[in-house]
Amino acid sequence: MRQAARSGTRVKCVGAGHSFTPIAVTDGILLDLSRLTGIVAVTPTDTGAEVTVRAGTPLHRLNPLLWDLGLAMENLGDIDAQSVAGAIATGTHGTGAAFTGLAGQVVGLQIVLADGQVVDCSAQTEPELFAAARLGLGALGVITTLTLACVPAFALAAAEGPASLGAVLGDLDRTVAQTDHFEFYWWPHTDRVLTKHNTRLPGDTPLRPLPRWRKGLDDELLSNGVFELSNRLCTTLPQTTPRINAIAARLLSQRTFLDRSYAVYATPRRVRFREMEYAVPVDTLPALLDGLDRLITDSGDPVSFPVEVRFAAADGVWLSTAHDRATAYVAIHRYWRQPYEHYFRGFEELAVGLGGRPHWGKMHWRTADDLRPEYPHFDDFRAVRDRVDPDRRFANAYLTAVLGD
Repeated sequence: MRQAARSGTRVKCVGAGHSFTPIAVTDGILLDLSRLTGIVAVTPTDTGAEVTVRAGTPLHRLNPLLWDLGLAMENLGDIDAQSVAGAIATGTHGTGAAFTGLAGQVVGLQIVLADGQVVDCSAQTEPELFAAARLGLGALGVITTLTLACVPAFALAAAEGPASLGAVLGDLDRTVAQTDHFEFYWWPHTDRVLTKHNTRLPGDTPLRPLPRWRKGLDDELLSNGVFELSNRLCTTLPQTTPRINAIAARLLSQRTFLDRSYAVYATPRRVRFREMEYAVPVDTLPALLDGLDRLITDSGDPVSFPVEVRFAAADGVWLSTAHDRATAYVAIHRYWRQPYEHYFRGFEELAVGLGGRPHWGKMHWRTADDLRPEYPHFDDFRAVRDRVDPDRRFANAYLTAVLGD
């Protein structure tokens, strides 16, 4: 960093490359922290432990390490390929009305600033830098370690099965409130959804994971292999999409299993796609889905990917998409060989009208001028950025668009 400052060179960190935005693109030095991995320290607490982990550690490696220590992250997303720092910097979240996103689990971090200064920060030490950097978009410095508030290891009892969209929305408040982790997938052009109810159990509960054959059938053959082929067919013959979606929805079957929490949260995704996700107040979710249904129908552009809906508790993280409000997340996707812009722009217009906030790591067209009203601490974040990176060592075109110059 000191060399870059002397030469006036810009710097960006890259994690696993999971983001759909150019958030890590640079015309200068690209830092790869993939060898900066492992757990540094574990400090027991009344509720579990505070675990300090190096920034480049992939989530899929961190989770088994925590389990061996009798610990777990309180909540996770459904992808575990990201580095822990990259996932937190872009606002990765899971689902569950009582649980925040990953940034809400951060209680301390170490960051290298633009001039090479190494700073440890927390709610007690450098509190404003900490408030900004625990979801910092890579705009403030290079995070080298993160300290996570972990909980005792726990298992999840998973119950998955088909339902109708109308029935799910009709009982949504009760379901979200009474289920530890609830989400559903809606197949456009149908009224069918796949629901996922995950219930937390003690870590020493006897596990009943999916048999290898069932996991291979459901998660590999059907969800990846057959789904890839069906998307290729829908790309070549778009008019077949509603019929294929209807068939896929009818093939959904019940399944239950009980496994380590991290093994239930994450699912393999091998079909390439583009994605946009918006966070909206929970009570606006039915209106957003109704508008999305009309958008898809009126456009005449068939959509072959299901729409994913998840939930999160309000948090106090400055740039969190769930800042200060209980949140529903709606994610839309297009197969990578299909046009996406009309669909995505139409969905974005609907979400913006309901106070939606875009996921920082997924596609959107928002700018600083219209994002500022959605985040009460937007200008506080910019002030921290002005202080620690006045020369915009960590800037790029994406950050200039969403944060201003």
